[in-house]
Amino acid sequence: MANEEMSMSELLNNYDVKRLNKGDILKGKVIDVNDKEVSVNINYAFDGLISKEELSVDEKDPREVVNKDDEIDVYVLSPNDGEGYVELSLIRARQIKEKEELVKYFKDQKNISVKIKEETKGGVIAYYGNVRIFIPGSLVSRERIELSTLIGRELDVKITELDFRNNKVVASRRIIEEEEYNKNKKVVWDSLVEGEKKNGVVKKLVKFGAFVDIGGLEGLIHISDLSWERVNKPEDVVKEGDKVEVFIGKVDKKNERLSLILKDVNKEPWTVHSSDIKVGDILEGKVVRLTSFGAFVELFDGIEGLVHITEITDDHIAKSSDVLELNQKVKVKVLNFNKEDKRISLSIKEAVETNNEYLNYVDNADNAGTSLGDLLKGFKFE
Repeated sequence: MANEEMSMSELLNNYDVKRLNKGDILKGKVIDVNDKEVSVNINYAFDGLISKEELSVDEKDPREVVNKDDEIDVYVLSPNDGEGYVELSLIRARQIKEKEELVKYFKDQKNISVKIKEETKGGVIAYYGNVRIFIPGSLVSRERIELSTLIGRELDVKITELDFRNNKVVASRRIIEEEEYNKNKKVVWDSLVEGEKKNGVVKKLVKFGAFVDIGGLEGLIHISDLSWERVNKPEDVVKEGDKVEVFIGKVDKKNERLSLILKDVNKEPWTVHSSDIKVGDILEGKVVRLTSFGAFVELFDGIEGLVHITEITDDHIAKSSDVLELNQKVKVKVLNFNKEDKRISLSIKEAVETNNEYLNYVDNADNAGTSLGDLLKGFKFE
């Protein structure tokens, strides 16, 4: 036994190396690689051995991780594995270096590139080399995203918590996206010109309209600006995810509020149809709204006029719904037309009187036999 110990001592002296201790970091050269392990020359009495599990966190085939003659840093797990080899770890050697890098990146608040490995409760697990990093779901992105779609992807993130003692490394992708958004926001706001066309994507529908992203900036299309026609709810016109072409409306840089318009400003009904409306004209329209003071009649898409309750009939009525119904077609006479204020005053009873006069004229002229019912087809009085 003494001779064996002496032999070992002499052998170590011949190699002129110090005794190894667990935790030492050594430089070595790959001697051989197979599908289960890697043998390494570490300039010691015995060669080192790295198991597949100690080569990479995802347990790749060793031949995908290192090649023969590669020079690598290794971590001593055990100076003697009982079979004449030094048990080594490539993962731990790299982790030490990677942890040193992470400390510097955290201190300098620099971005790092990580690979998403799996989804877990509350977020995703990523790796910076061989160091495990947790990214909470709320910090994955500034937008809603399915966490499962990130698996296998590489992302730039920023470390928010670093505690190696408790194996806690937390990172955020959202911080980077917020920084990029805020950086570009001023440029985008300064580029906005009222009336200019922009391509966008509908992000969210609300009761009063739709929010649209026009390239890093969201604006609101009020329900009244979705269409020239009357819109009861936004989903009648657009859906979330729709690609739309919008016009820039009001731009409030101070309060960062942007209004958008979906309806084509070049097809504004009052401009398109103003020449078709003249005081005294008899036109056909559709009842679109009934109120206590009268009824609104749509003459053209996007153009409505008011028939005051006193202009519906000579008979006394308490409310417009006593004689009119929604979507009922009626003939009306234009009493007043103000294009600038976009107001039209209409009369149903005068349209009736005018048609009565015309009927008398026809009867007296050629006894054509046209009835009042034919002329006022569509009226409904009770």
